[in-house]
Amino acid sequence: MHKRGMLLVGTISISVILSGCFQGEQSLEDIDPPQNAEAVNDLENISEEGTEEASNDGETTAETIPRQLFLIDSNGMVASQTLELPAPNGNEVASQVMEYLVKGGPVTPILPNGFQAVLPEGTEVLGMNLQEDGTMIVDFSEEFKNYEAEEELKILEAMTHTLTQFENVNKVMVRINGNQLNEMPVNGTPINEGYSRANGINITDTDILDLVDSKAVTMYYPAEHDENRYYVPVTQYIQADGESEFSSIVQALIDGPGFTANVLHVFNTETLLASEPVLNDGVLELVFNEGILKDSEQPVIADEVMETIVRTLTEQGNVDAVDVKVENVDQLVNENGEAYTEPVTKQTFTPTEKL
Repeated sequence: MHKRGMLLVGTISISVILSGCFQGEQSLEDIDPPQNAEAVNDLENISEEGTEEASNDGETTAETIPRQLFLIDSNGMVASQTLELPAPNGNEVASQVMEYLVKGGPVTPILPNGFQAVLPEGTEVLGMNLQEDGTMIVDFSEEFKNYEAEEELKILEAMTHTLTQFENVNKVMVRINGNQLNEMPVNGTPINEGYSRANGINITDTDILDLVDSKAVTMYYPAEHDENRYYVPVTQYIQADGESEFSSIVQALIDGPGFTANVLHVFNTETLLASEPVLNDGVLELVFNEGILKDSEQPVIADEVMETIVRTLTEQGNVDAVDVKVENVDQLVNENGEAYTEPVTKQTFTPTEKL
């Protein structure tokens, strides 16, 4: 399969109980969850859902829970990694993930090769407060100001995407020592109305001239460092004109984010949509020509192609799953020969994100 590297310029959802982190006045059940958030069936026991490991002498070690942290990869891009964090005391889940974004903090010994934390070293989380409208207010110590101007957007993107994976958080506001910030302290990025996923992540340059009729869409492209394969979210602008929007998203995926990106291009050059996508009850049907196949002689679609498609399209608020079909192929299979017998959801590729 043809692959080419590109460098991004510069976006899953774990539902957690956050009430222990806040002031205790608001009820999480009364807050509308953001798009793509997964429901949690047992909110009271979420902090107890970690795994215990037995040592050689039979004693049980500390529980850990898989959490998503948005970190900086070796190319300077913001990307998520799922790490095993200690089960927090009580329900201080949100404050814990913020602490694990601090350089030189508790994340240091478990950082994947090629990744680094994003918040300035020495930064302390002084408090967190979830508002009824889904705004998370994070109060930091003065050390939060100690970063370079070019790091500002990465800090905002990493914080926002780490926190908005939680069911009831849809945007983030920042305080320093209790003082509300209307703009970031170094480069002046406006945050007075909060920062959300709608602001984008790893935003690429665009050659679209008519921004009025365009839409910012977050695409997912595979990248790798040593033997670590992961997906980088990239916000691109596409032409959006109603029913053809899904076609535009798929074509943008096929084309890739541009030659300035250091990610993998996983589609064959012959790949084409054979018909307009159809959305029905949350399932998006995509029909491709045979150019999408890993091998023209076999009904195999590459795993990274399927994951790229599903991760990206399920970011759209009205898409829950994707049904990929190929012309003249009765049954598609993955690289292990397993048949795709039903539409594919994001959870197919991120099982640790389900609590």
